[in-house]
Amino acid sequence: MEPIAKRFGAVLRRYREAAGVSQEALAARAELHRNYVGLLERGKQVPTLLVVEKLAGALGMTMSSIIRDVEKEDGKTK
Repeated sequence: MEPIAKRFGAVLRRYREAAGVSQEALAARAELHRNYVGLLERGKQVPTLLVVEKLAGALGMTMSSIIRDVEKEDGKTK
């Protein structure tokens, strides 16, 4: 099983790119540091629920849709 941090990062990057925003723009919308968003996307950090909530809001999504896709991600990010 792929580590959850890697799966979350892959999902986050996919959603961010689909939204057509940079890491910096997403970070600003979510009130996070841009370097932190980069760490999340690379699977170097595991987000808290508060961070998932902020990112979901910044992307116009629900937390549950992000988590659902993280659960489905295993096996895709090898």
